[in-house]
Amino acid sequence: MHTLSRRHLLGGICGGCAAVQLGLRATPAQAQQAAPAGAAAAGQQNWFPSRWGPQDEIGAANLLTPQKVQQAAQLVREGRTWRMGIVVGRDTPAYPPRNLAVTILMPNQYGGAVVPSENRVSYVDDMITGWLGVGTQIDGLAHLGIDNVFYNGNRAGDFVRVTGVTKLGIEKIPPIVTRGVLIDLARFRNKPRLEGGELVTAEELRTAMQQQNVQVTPGDVVVLHTGWLSVLDEDAQRFGAEEPGIDGEGAAFLASLQPVAVGADTWGVEAVPFRNPSVLWEGHQVLLARNGIYILENLDTRGLVRDGVTEFMFVLGQPLYRGAVQAIINPVAIR
Repeated sequence: MHTLSRRHLLGGICGGCAAVQLGLRATPAQAQQAAPAGAAAAGQQNWFPSRWGPQDEIGAANLLTPQKVQQAAQLVREGRTWRMGIVVGRDTPAYPPRNLAVTILMPNQYGGAVVPSENRVSYVDDMITGWLGVGTQIDGLAHLGIDNVFYNGNRAGDFVRVTGVTKLGIEKIPPIVTRGVLIDLARFRNKPRLEGGELVTAEELRTAMQQQNVQVTPGDVVVLHTGWLSVLDEDAQRFGAEEPGIDGEGAAFLASLQPVAVGADTWGVEAVPFRNPSVLWEGHQVLLARNGIYILENLDTRGLVRDGVTEFMFVLGQPLYRGAVQAIINPVAIR
């Protein structure tokens, strides 16, 4: 995919940490999401208990019904599939200090040895060392909160453990089989890709959807195409240091449509660098903490855009790592 060393790559991303001194413009959104993020928001906002009850741990995944699966299946007319995950390796840029390495082993078979057997068995194993928030990934509801309060009022001190979260773990998410829709923000701006830091407002999202005849129904997966993934092959350092996207107000608009997840072909969905360096990841707070809506990052949308697909069956069965808050994934679009 690219040839930068991990040291060069991570150093470059951390060099972009000025750009990752992330912030958002603190603007009102919906009534239930009106105050700026922070300690005051945690105490003043009526965002928990969840609409699905105080014990709920899966948030918007409650919108995944047999009817949604049937609706999505009706979209499959050609039997074509698109892989939406990217290849992940040692040089894949990731939010600092994340990284990942695959190590290949042939246990007890060094120097050409084999497993003691008449048929001379040989085998190869692999070991992953690193973080789960690398490459194409899903952010679970335990990933990001407000003043140590996470989805449905769960406080970090009550459920976050070094050995894994005891609530909101990635293993709780049911299979996501539903209708997916794509909003082509690059086409909306009439250019191949948006620039790093380029913000798409809530009103522009609404206009783009109207122009492209994209309608979101409860339980859908909303995918934003910015064209930014193309930067990954050109300049991995730049790709990981900035990105186009939405802000807190845009996230609130999308949340009002009740999707199960919001994703993009960028590593953080939100525009970086943020306009206000004192307000960080407000869009994540709106989606994950306040609304229980999952976030999908680094989606490969190029095939869908190339083939003019804006509506498809979305299929994801994430790894069931007990107590994890994120997972590397490879969603599939089917049409």
